[in-house]
Amino acid sequence: MAELKASMAGSVWKIVANEGQSVTDGQDIIILESMKMEIPIAAEEAGTIKELKVNEGDFVNEGDVLAVIE
Repeated sequence: MAELKASMAGSVWKIVANEGQSVTDGQDIIILESMKMEIPIAAEEAGTIKELKVNEGDFVNEGDVLAVIE
């Protein structure tokens, strides 16, 4: 299992993948908004999203786990 972590602090602007969805390496999963910029957070390996740990609108800090991929 791999944990997808926030690369910086910001708000979860959009979740573009759902739990149970298969994803490929490099596919965007979540888009954060920080300092009026959109920061895509991509899967670091192919797999299936086991759990999303955030909701749209949530604030996250750098290093927070956003999703679990298996």
